[in-house]
Amino acid sequence: PGLIKIRLKFLNDTEEVAVARPEDTVGILKSKCFPGQESQMKLIYRGQLLQDQARTLRSLRITDNCVIHCHRSRGATAATPALPEPGPTAPGLPVGGGMLVVPTVMVVLALGWYFRINYRQLFTAPATVSLIGVTVLVTFLAFGVYGQ
Repeated sequence: PGLIKIRLKFLNDTEEVAVARPEDTVGILKSKCFPGQESQMKLIYRGQLLQDQARTLRSLRITDNCVIHCHRSRGATAATPALPEPGPTAPGLPVGGGMLVVPTVMVVLALGWYFRINYRQLFTAPATVSLIGVTVLVTFLAFGVYGQ
C-alpha cells in the first residue's frame, strides 16, 4: 500500500520497473535503482531534468506507471573515442561551409562602399554611420576568424 510503480526507460529503448513511495526523493530513487552510479545517472521527467535530489516524487507529480527517462553520462575517467582525422587542409584555416560567410559579407560591404562613393546622394548620414559600424564589426570578425 502506498507504493507506486515507475517505468525507467533508457536510450536503447529498454525499460525497467522501479517501486517507490511518493515520499521518496529523487536521490533515494537514484540510490535504489542505480547504487554506486548515482552521480552518473540523469533522470528526465516530462522533458525536465530532475536535478534537485531533495525533491519528492509527489512534489514532481510522479504517479503510478509514469515514465522517467534515464541517461547514463560518462564519468571523467571514461575513455572517449578518437575523432577521425580530417583530410589535408591549409594550416590555420577553418574548414566547412562557414568559411565562405566572411568573404561573402566582405563582397557585400565592398559593394555598399562602392555605391556610397559613387552615389552619395542616395546615402543619408545615419546610413553612412551604419555602413562604417558594420565595416568595423566585419573587420573584427574577419581578423578573429582568419587572424590566428
